[in-house]
Amino acid sequence: MFITFLTDFGLEDDFVGTCHGVMKRIAPDAQIIDITHGIRPGHVLYAALVLANSLPYMPPGVHLAVVDPGVGSGRRPLALRDGEGRLYVGPDNGLLLPAADRFGGVVEACELANPAFALESVSRTFHGRDLFSPAAAHLALGVTLADLGPPVDPEALVRLDVPEPDVGQSRIRATVLGVDRFGNIALNLSREHLDAAAIVPGKRVELAVQGNRYYAVAARTFADATRGELILYEDAYRNVAVAISRGSAASLLGVDEGSELLIQIDAF
Repeated sequence: MFITFLTDFGLEDDFVGTCHGVMKRIAPDAQIIDITHGIRPGHVLYAALVLANSLPYMPPGVHLAVVDPGVGSGRRPLALRDGEGRLYVGPDNGLLLPAADRFGGVVEACELANPAFALESVSRTFHGRDLFSPAAAHLALGVTLADLGPPVDPEALVRLDVPEPDVGQSRIRATVLGVDRFGNIALNLSREHLDAAAIVPGKRVELAVQGNRYYAVAARTFADATRGELILYEDAYRNVAVAISRGSAASLLGVDEGSELLIQIDAF
């Protein structure tokens, strides 16, 4: 059985290795695939998008994701099953649902409440080690959701508020969903949105951010732009993003998750 693992823990400390150890002690034969541990701390929305984008390339199994700024609060620890049988473990903060929705949605959910499937002592601040990792490992061994705790109505699960773009004939009002380590800016746009606005490769547009204006060109690849030129392109997961050839678009534009970006189509 495969366990995929995504967190904002980073690799400087022992958190990821300790979670690996917990899972391997319970399920020695489980194969653990680290999707990433480089999510910026507490960035739940971007983590949810990364999880949803990456799981179609992962083998079915147990998908453990921990980006949990609410640890120690009243938020529920969860295990879920989607319509295709994939299993998920993580906090009830919306992190897991965009991925589950890609595979038929949540058909079963439970709260992690059975101490038999957690570590003996549960820290208030490290549920990734003490609750989530043991639950994922036990699921990999064949334990059922019903064994882990009481059922939760899928309709009662916390959902993220993913902003919708405003697409017009002369402009698109978009929102930054996240920034990767290269400074590329993921927007809440798809190729269909660009097509609806007649933005095709080679077309130049104006980007307005916080009162500042920049020019960009719609492109298929980074090679279509000259060094230092902003491009609007469809990334590897078919989301629209803004990048700068050999530079950080996020630093240039001064944006972060949640920033608004206006694409002016008829500026030229």
